[in-house]
Amino acid sequence: MSFLTSQPIDITTLAASVHAPGPGAVATFVGLVRDHHAGREVASLSYSAYGAMAEKICADVCAEAQARWQVHVALAHRLGKLAIGETAIAVAVASGHRDAAFDACRWIVDQVKSRAPIWKRERYADGSEAWVDPSAPAGIVSSAT
Repeated sequence: MSFLTSQPIDITTLAASVHAPGPGAVATFVGLVRDHHAGREVASLSYSAYGAMAEKICADVCAEAQARWQVHVALAHRLGKLAIGETAIAVAVASGHRDAAFDACRWIVDQVKSRAPIWKRERYADGSEAWVDPSAPAGIVSSAT
């Protein structure tokens, strides 16, 4: 299974992929491209990744979540240029009960964001660009035109 895609993500298809007769809950998360960040107007953004490593880490995160919560997981992360409003990441988690589905869904998103070598570069309305670094002040690295 591939977790990285250059194609638009269909959350309905992703959620359907974890649906089965046993689970009583399916939780989903859809991360969308916003039109602002750190007080600046975002025009678009692009994602790039160290593909093989990102795929491995995404697989590890999903396996860890499945072992920890006894859930079924589907995950997709976009690469390439994305417009405002497009889906950047989507997660679907099916479990016997809603608490496990919600907990696992949030944990998966947090783990992918902190562990996978996937990088976001924002393009702003003024024509400048910057890499996003959630650990940096204001969440960005110095801009370059």
